[in-house]
Amino acid sequence: MALSVSRRRLLGLSAVAAGLSAVAGVSVLRGGRAGAGGGPPVAAGPVALAGPGGRRMVARNLVWGPYRDALSVVPADGRDGPRTASEVRCLRFHAAAGTGVCLQAVPGATGPGYRAVVLDAELREVARHALPGVPSRARVAPDGRRVAWTVFVGGDTYAGSSFSTRTAVLDLGRGRLEANLEEFAVVLDGRPYRAPDVNIWGVTFGADPDVFYATLATRGTAHLVRGDLRARTLTALARNVECPSLAPGGDRIVHKKRVPGLPREAPWRLYARDLATGAERPLAETRSVDDQVVWADARTVVYALPGDFGADLYAVPADGSGSPRLVARSALSPAFLD
Repeated sequence: MALSVSRRRLLGLSAVAAGLSAVAGVSVLRGGRAGAGGGPPVAAGPVALAGPGGRRMVARNLVWGPYRDALSVVPADGRDGPRTASEVRCLRFHAAAGTGVCLQAVPGATGPGYRAVVLDAELREVARHALPGVPSRARVAPDGRRVAWTVFVGGDTYAGSSFSTRTAVLDLGRGRLEANLEEFAVVLDGRPYRAPDVNIWGVTFGADPDVFYATLATRGTAHLVRGDLRARTLTALARNVECPSLAPGGDRIVHKKRVPGLPREAPWRLYARDLATGAERPLAETRSVDDQVVWADARTVVYALPGDFGADLYAVPADGSGSPRLVARSALSPAFLD
């Protein structure tokens, strides 16, 4: 995607931040103590994506110490309760139905590389795929059989020295990897559309194994698209929709939207959108959220905002009521599991 100067800077800063976090994660593994710097206490222990133990939130732990970046069980109802950390470390993570996806940094002689690792319920590796850039988004379908990821990449001819994105969908049931959704046929305003600056990110899945939603950007405008894995098509549905997250019922999404009049460095607000009618409603969070929200349940979404250790997680009702509340300090990329 050929990006504006403001957007390029944001993507560049995000990429740098992810890289620095990976370096920090490696350094603290060599020393430090759990919960250092006033964060919640963290200790090693079993972490599973399914099975006994009841409702849990598994997320990337950002507390400084030997377990920074580790997938950890984080209390969803107590911000500073003790955490249990696994040996698996991720930059981005999501999970559903006993399947997880972990986007990792891989040390190399000329700098870090990156990979996507598919995990089973016991955090054992099922598959891995090299990534062409810095991790940005990750999603697992509700049935656990489809996985998606987005990375920042550079060097595309239309973008020059700026960043663009690359998004892939892995169908575990069919054993098929769509490594670049930009290869799908695009329908925009009811007509076939082709342009060198098309870019896709932020996949979200529902119950239909062939259907997903995502953001497609071209000529400076972000569109909500409906993707079809069998037909290999992307059909635009609405403008100014970024990072959609489909509700458990499949009838609405929560997304970030650029709002005129807001600062260029903080332009987004969270909105809920009815997929049948197109009606939108702003959520009660008035801060700029540069994240793809996760549904904690059918009524509540959770998202990250900058925090003392990198990011904190907040929750807000998805119907526009209530007010934001802090869910967990020093955590990122949550998944809510039974």
